[in-house]
Amino acid sequence: MNPDFSRLLLKWNKEQNDRKMPWKGEKDPYKIWLSEIILQQTRVEQGWAYYEKFINLFPTITHLAKAKDEKVFKLWEGLGYYTRCKNLLSTARKIHKDYQGIFPNDYENIKKLKGIGPYTAAAIASFAFDLPYAVVDGNVQRVLSRYFGVNTAIDTSKGKRFFDELAQSLLNKKSPSIYNQAIMDFGAVICKPQNPLCLKCIQKNDCVANKLNCVKELPVKEKRLIKKDRWFYYYLFVVNQKIYVRKRTQKDIWQNLYEFVLEETKTAVIHSFDNPGVLKNIIGKNAYTIVSVSKTYRQMLSHQVINGQFIVVALRKELPSLKECLLTEKNKLNRLAFPGIINQYLESQPEIFSTLGK
Repeated sequence: MNPDFSRLLLKWNKEQNDRKMPWKGEKDPYKIWLSEIILQQTRVEQGWAYYEKFINLFPTITHLAKAKDEKVFKLWEGLGYYTRCKNLLSTARKIHKDYQGIFPNDYENIKKLKGIGPYTAAAIASFAFDLPYAVVDGNVQRVLSRYFGVNTAIDTSKGKRFFDELAQSLLNKKSPSIYNQAIMDFGAVICKPQNPLCLKCIQKNDCVANKLNCVKELPVKEKRLIKKDRWFYYYLFVVNQKIYVRKRTQKDIWQNLYEFVLEETKTAVIHSFDNPGVLKNIIGKNAYTIVSVSKTYRQMLSHQVINGQFIVVALRKELPSLKECLLTEKNKLNRLAFPGIINQYLESQPEIFSTLGK
């Protein structure tokens, strides 16, 4: 193992690393934790704005713990992976209640908190408290895989264990927070997934992948993700200036978000003014008018693709069959947190409700 790796990394960090992020160098464990949760499955460019909005509205963990669920979910809207938001609230309230609003300052207790795994615990422990725990994310795995020429798959138990141990062995114990930030920045700025800056790399002379001309082949992933298609058909029932919505409470995607009346099918269905799907089953003999049938919208999730279509229906009177739904004023829809696919539709049809129910 080349001892120059850590030395050169810290040299690059001191002399060349100018990557800026609002949480960089932060010592408040609440802000570090918040940034790490936001950045899970989220690009830094997108997460940056969300982080600043959260800090402005909830400057301390106590502010977040006391916030209403709906307000927090609405602020989270657009980030996706809403389990993160649910866990964020749960952990904030636990720290407020059980720790008097003070974040635990040791790795093991941090890791016990809901929504915090080994990576996030290591990040909080090292950045906030300068504890010697290596932070191992995709950037770190990529840097180490290429530098040492490791072809063990990073998405296997064996691979994760190997890279965790390798990263820990390289960690600068005197300055773990500086080292951890440096190696993650190095992976994001120099040793990038696509088009890495090998010619400018301070590590190029000792990098095995560079010597063997196999940078593009590393790191190795074993699993090939196959995404499942789902078909969602949303009925927007409008009556007396109001529209039916419901909260998704089942353990599925988008738990705790709002949606319109949903019909999910196993395969694609052609909806039109002449073929309104199961509309009759929902409204029975009540009078209605189909106002519009949208194009198909798509939202890509980590393991599935949601195909959605929206059918706007004007009703003469309220439907007893939808008593489990909320009848919400149309001009208050923007207060509710919706999944991305519904927001896509609403943003593309800003005038859709303006002529309905007058």
